[in-house]
Amino acid sequence: MKTALVQLCSGDDPAANLPVTQGFVADAAAAGAGFVLTPEVTNCVSTSQTRQREVLHHESDDPTLAALRAQADALNIWLLIGSLGLKTDDPDGRFANRSFLIGPDGGIRARYDKIHMFDVQVSEQETYRESAGYRPGARAVLADAPFGPVGLSICYDMRFAHLYQALAQAGARILTAPAAFSPVTGAAHWQSLLRARAIENGCYMLAPAQCGTHATTRGKQRSTHGHSLAVSPWGEVLVDGGTEPGIHIFDMDDKEITKARRKVPSLTHVRPFDGP
Repeated sequence: MKTALVQLCSGDDPAANLPVTQGFVADAAAAGAGFVLTPEVTNCVSTSQTRQREVLHHESDDPTLAALRAQADALNIWLLIGSLGLKTDDPDGRFANRSFLIGPDGGIRARYDKIHMFDVQVSEQETYRESAGYRPGARAVLADAPFGPVGLSICYDMRFAHLYQALAQAGARILTAPAAFSPVTGAAHWQSLLRARAIENGCYMLAPAQCGTHATTRGKQRSTHGHSLAVSPWGEVLVDGGTEPGIHIFDMDDKEITKARRKVPSLTHVRPFDGP
């Protein structure tokens, strides 16, 4: 399956971001990709909840979701919208960080709300409190696709190995981790974490990413690591997207999953244990 990772530098204006995203998706399909993936918060990278309340929508009337569903239908492709920031009806007003797997008919085949919130202090200058604006999900999601079952995750989830083991044991052969990764933690941990999750589970690990310094009309400006990554089930880096927006195409081969799992069948060796 020819697959494409879309790397973006989304700002905090969804209306301006959408045509850029659609252009890259169209380019990927024109190059023969049947499965195209976009990054976390494809529609809006923002640190301002005030700005988010102005420009975000509920799922039912989100323009980015509607347009990308129509495009997947028109291009006859599978599309992972890495995630969208969406309004919810939660009493506390927090948003959802939701990933969508879209079928070639434009239908929503799966939804996944990010489980693990990025609440960290990387340095005195760089602090994140994702849970202040986004509510965490509570359900792991495995979706069927003709090229193999897909386990969904988002960004910070990749630090929690048990989530991916559970998805792989449930049948996942492809794992997705769209991201908007911090430059500091990205330089230190990004590739190591993604390669480890691929190797541990004998799965393709696909991580389209946000990159660069993001256009901001309100709130603190944000930068992200880039380096969209595709990793084989044996841990080989197939694609590294560097630091500029664009598309990155590679081939997925299900036989490589079978081959890696035959060599090291660690998923069949998981045992319960007592302690500590």
